[in-house]
Amino acid sequence: MHFTSEQHLDDGVLEREFTLCEIPGILWTPASAPAPAPLILLGHPPLGLRTMYPRLAGRARQAAADGFAAATIELPGSGDRPRWAAAERARADLRRAMEAGEPVGDEIVDSLVLPLVEKSVPEWQAALDALLSLPEIGGPVGYSGGVISIGIRLALVEPRISAAVLFAGSLVPAAMFEEARRVTIPLHILLQWDDEGNDRQAALELFDAFGSKEKTLHANMGGHSGVPQFAGDAAARFFARHLR
Repeated sequence: MHFTSEQHLDDGVLEREFTLCEIPGILWTPASAPAPAPLILLGHPPLGLRTMYPRLAGRARQAAADGFAAATIELPGSGDRPRWAAAERARADLRRAMEAGEPVGDEIVDSLVLPLVEKSVPEWQAALDALLSLPEIGGPVGYSGGVISIGIRLALVEPRISAAVLFAGSLVPAAMFEEARRVTIPLHILLQWDDEGNDRQAALELFDAFGSKEKTLHANMGGHSGVPQFAGDAAARFFARHLR
């Protein structure tokens, strides 16, 4: 891990950009929390870190206020990383289906999501190795948000992740439902009831599939971008219970 820049934000949070094997990332650490701080990995959609930065930084500042370090990495094929031809074709197929008002078939979903999961999860694990080697960061570790299929795979294969907050979304391959049945860590799932891009019934079926003994569905009225502040507060309390 090579740090490329750092700045102190106005609320006392230290923000450092880094690269890890040419993968860009950002680490936020609280100035006032005793070290080592527990860590929350911040997932995000494949729109690029620069595009997602305002939302990620807001979530990281909240995490720091609660005494957590937070970190994120660029997903394959996004941002400044090399374009990924297979992903570009899958996204084009998705756009055509949605613009034509056609159902998004399993073949499109699988070709779009499964390769992303296969490529990104080992990168998240490598980032976790590097982050936990820093003296200011310790366990336990949580995962928050992003592509829900990536969260499912990480929750299943990464024993260092103790709890996860996942954002319910569509485009979940059938294979991920099978993996969800083997997830056992505590989960807090956020669902926007009127999400225009989300199949509500599929989201409910996925929640039912998770094998965790402790799992909470936090559903709120409103569209995709209308997550209320109190829903975020509930997620913060969830992490406070499980990452202390």
